[in-house]
Amino acid sequence: MSHSSHIETQVVHAGQTPDPATGAIVTPIYQTSTFVFDALGVHKGYDYSRTANPTRTALERCLATLEGGDYGLAFASGMAATDTIIRLLKPGDHTLIGADVYGGTYRLFKSEWERFGLSFSVVDMADLASIAAALQPETRLIWLETPTNPMMTLADIPAVVELAHRQNILVCVDNTFATPCAQRPLELGADIVVHSTTKYLSGHNDVVGGAVVVNDAGLYERLTFLQNGAGAVPGPFDCWLTLRGLKTLALRMQAHSANALAVARYLEGHPAIARVLYPGLPSHPQHELARRQMALFGGMLLVELAGGEAAARHLCEHTRLFALAESLGSVESLLELPAIMTHASVVGTSLEIAPSLVRISVGIEHADDLIADLEQALAGLA
Repeated sequence: MSHSSHIETQVVHAGQTPDPATGAIVTPIYQTSTFVFDALGVHKGYDYSRTANPTRTALERCLATLEGGDYGLAFASGMAATDTIIRLLKPGDHTLIGADVYGGTYRLFKSEWERFGLSFSVVDMADLASIAAALQPETRLIWLETPTNPMMTLADIPAVVELAHRQNILVCVDNTFATPCAQRPLELGADIVVHSTTKYLSGHNDVVGGAVVVNDAGLYERLTFLQNGAGAVPGPFDCWLTLRGLKTLALRMQAHSANALAVARYLEGHPAIARVLYPGLPSHPQHELARRQMALFGGMLLVELAGGEAAARHLCEHTRLFALAESLGSVESLLELPAIMTHASVVGTSLEIAPSLVRISVGIEHADDLIADLEQALAGLA
């Protein structure tokens, strides 16, 4: 555990002590599948790398500390982490999911887990009355994204938690967009935090991973059993890369947030843009909630093109610095058309994303260069 309550210090030191064998300041990559026993039933804390690995342990401890939690678990991807949480449920259990949840999450819940007797309802997580009305006697889990992907809608975490805990319902918050630099859901009462560590936590577009953080020992014990039993674990090198990325998380999030605000302000004033959704803008419908709940506003924003789908496609295909790619949260700026890329799996459902919307992940390049790039890409549309 870290000796500091400041996240700038925690990202550098939490879970990472000098190697006892050599004094190496960086956690070694324990690239081994198995560990030698001293005697029958006696080992040094590790027996097989699917169950546990020292590099993964360092990452899991770091992740727990950053989220203000007691227990961290690392997974091979964000979807592996999500899948493991759903395995806490049993046939007949009901889950509430947000009205614009990530397309991959929706696909897993609806096309896979419904086959095993779980049920899911879609609800506007910004509307407490709608959440209360959608609760059933069988509801066991509320799945929040805040801000949501890609509509940038916020959920009031403490208010949802209060509602859920009255009926012993677990609240899981996907904190991928915000990161613990911007909000700590466990400290706001949530039971489970999930991340795609692929995104901001590793931050360099070079590794895929996931994480779960909890405070409850019973939940942790069950999740650990599932992590080992289902085996969707990251390799040591992936853990090491994520740890290395985490060391600059606090610095990067400051830069992402400052750049995103500058880009959002520029786009909000552009005649080719009909609407900008960014929690840091006073025009965001939940700006006051964002100010209350978030320390930073993050690097993600959504823009609606006044010229519809054709204009959105034009923007996506005419930037030079902003790469047209899926994923987000890296040092490089990216943009995409969710309707046909990350959220294609929800076409034809109530979660369908309009093709005039472009999701932008603002990187850490100079804000002036990013704005100039958008200016030239939008020039033909104004």
